[in-house]
Amino acid sequence: MTRALVLAAHPCGESFSQALHGAVVGQLEARGWDVDDCDLYAEGFDPVLSETERRGYHEVGANIEPVSGYVERLRAADALVMVFPVWNFGYPAILKGFLDRVFLPGVSFRMEEGKVRPNLTHVKRLAAVTTYGGTRMRALLAGDPPRHCVKRAVWHVCRPTTMKYLALYDMNRASEAKRKAFLQRVEREMEAF
Repeated sequence: MTRALVLAAHPCGESFSQALHGAVVGQLEARGWDVDDCDLYAEGFDPVLSETERRGYHEVGANIEPVSGYVERLRAADALVMVFPVWNFGYPAILKGFLDRVFLPGVSFRMEEGKVRPNLTHVKRLAAVTTYGGTRMRALLAGDPPRHCVKRAVWHVCRPTTMKYLALYDMNRASEAKRKAFLQRVEREMEAF
């Protein structure tokens, strides 16, 4: 059975992002997957990397102590799906904090002769489901950091065989029909994921 860790990062339950989150979880469960639904806001995840954590960041083994439960959940996953809105051309702070605090040396990567080597290679499927307030062109002009972070940095530590980046651009002006079509696309993509 495939086990997916779904990371959701939106504080408002009535948001479109939470509707996407629900669609992702629903489709994966309908396929018979074991879904670890990690709604970072609902769980009260603390995104702040403390001074103590930063000082012990490279102490492999001991570095996971403050977030050991989340590390165990990540290590148990065969698939990782991130569901988040893009705010200010980046991840919501809570998701960025999860990556800072949980994607640690010895967890998501290992250092060998000064080079980062992937350490989450058991994660065979990686997906991001996101919305942007602005247009695709506006995101491109800003360098589209979230897309690059998922498709380069997160991809690098996993090396998945399947990768999807599903984005709805211009959310601020999206009609009901456009949102519905994107929700249906996400459902189809998760059905085939």
